Amino acid sequence: MNALTPTSRALTWSLHLLVAGLLALVAVRAVADDRPHAPAVVAVAALVGVVYALGPALESVRSSRRAAALWLGAVGAVWLALLALSAEGVWLAFPLYFVQLHLLPRRAGLTAVFATAVAAIAAFAAHQGTFTVATVIGPGLGAAVAVAVVWGYQALYRESEERRRLIEELTITRADLAEAQRAAGVLEERERLAREIHDTLAQGLSSIQLLLRAAERTLPEGSGPATTYVGQARQAALDNLAEARRLVAALAPPALDDTTLADALGRLCATTTERHRLDVRFALAGRPRPLPTAHEVALLRVAQSALANTVGHARAGKAEVTLAYLDDCVTLGVTDDGVGFDPGAVSVPGPDGGGFGLPAMRARVHALHGALTVESARGRGTALTARIPLEAVPDPKSDSEPAPGPDTPPGPETAPRREQAPGPGPALAPAPEPDDPEARP
Repeated sequence: MNALTPTSRALTWSLHLLVAGLLALVAVRAVADDRPHAPAVVAVAALVGVVYALGPALESVRSSRRAAALWLGAVGAVWLALLALSAEGVWLAFPLYFVQLHLLPRRAGLTAVFATAVAAIAAFAAHQGTFTVATVIGPGLGAAVAVAVVWGYQALYRESEERRRLIEELTITRADLAEAQRAAGVLEERERLAREIHDTLAQGLSSIQLLLRAAERTLPEGSGPATTYVGQARQAALDNLAEARRLVAALAPPALDDTTLADALGRLCATTTERHRLDVRFALAGRPRPLPTAHEVALLRVAQSALANTVGHARAGKAEVTLAYLDDCVTLGVTDDGVGFDPGAVSVPGPDGGGFGLPAMRARVHALHGALTVESARGRGTALTARIPLEAVPDPKSDSEPAPGPDTPPGPETAPRREQAPGPGPALAPAPEPDDPEARP
């Protein structure tokens, strides 16, 4: 059986009220006319009402054709008894047509309607004592009208359901098309960025590496610190060239290949300590667990950006990176004992203002339903915390992007400590020191 819509529910209740009204009218007419068998008519009319009321009350009648047929048979039997006692019982044939057509299959319903019409015509003719054309027209025309109305309604209902199904399919198709267009746009933008990186950054880093190698060869023996610095600069150029090529290839961060996020952060801290005058320590809290690539990339990039800013602007002597696995989230904290800054006084990102690091950090973390907070004050250092919940974990293989490896020394990527502004943006330039406008490249 189909679920009732508001319209069909209203029609059903109207039909029930019509049956109740006709039964009451039959009983009232029998009593008002003071017929000899009036008590029997009232009793049988009441019995018809009780049997009829069982149908809407029983779930099996609405869900099983067999139960509906048995109920209709019981209603028809008591109706025939009422029809034998009173000619007014013929009025009930009209609502019975609708009930039969609604509950029974088309062929069985049509047969039941025909049998009901024949019984009504025969009983009415018997009560009248004569058989005329008018005796046939009433029940016969009522049966024809009921068949036309019910079948017409069923046809409209089928068309409505088909239209609803087509609309749902169209909605799904449009959503799929929009997703395909979005994916195509993302792919096109990634290809454009890959070309730009290859033609600019990668070529420039390659040239820097070659020039540094030539400079290293021309240095006289015993140059000491100069040779060490040139070698470190050349290695940094090589590392960043490898990252640029990995970005172009759209592969996972080499820093996370066959290793854990904790190990990658530990190597990042060790590399930073080795190459800069900064003592960076790494701490792990909680029980490590596998994370989606997008989570690991975001946290690694936040750590790299924060340490890059510490090295370039904070004038700190010590820094600490803490990775904590909690029950419902994973957090990354980066603190230093540097000069600090006023987050509210940071310039808006732009060519003539601050860098784009903090908006990029926030965009990465927010994309994973997380939060990024920065606490700092002049002379009191800086503390950055990234928190990513683990309830709504996206597909580990989706939305991942390459990140710099931990062996890459903090370079010209903006850390979120020297700026604060709304809106996402790529980390392309180092952030300026709030109190040193010359620090911005």
